[in-house]
Amino acid sequence: VQLQASGGGLVQAGGSLRLSCAQSGRTFSSYVMGWFRQPPGKEREFVAAIDWASTSTNYADSVKGRFIISRDNAKNTVYLQMNSLKPEDTAVYYCARKITRMLLPGHLPDDYNYWGQGTQVTVSS
Repeated sequence: VQLQASGGGLVQAGGSLRLSCAQSGRTFSSYVMGWFRQPPGKEREFVAAIDWASTSTNYADSVKGRFIISRDNAKNTVYLQMNSLKPEDTAVYYCARKITRMLLPGHLPDDYNYWGQGTQVTVSS
């Protein structure tokens, strides 16, 4: 299993970006997918997760109402639409696949066993 994240870049505060993460292999649709981020000098933190059928999602309080996670199982891809970006959203963003098929809890990095390489998001003030 390989995860390839893309879509990062430099954006002004208030702007939007859409991250994508494509998985190789045939088992994408069976698993919870998540997004994490690592701000400069800080530990990796949970951003959002989505269950296999797109029926349930979970978000960190810091991004609720601004970010939307979605997936397209036919394309083996998970997305993170990021709106109303703030300078504190600056981080390397990682997609990940959860070990189990249960959405909750979805915020623990140790519950994910496959990780993408990360894509840099920089929000200027």
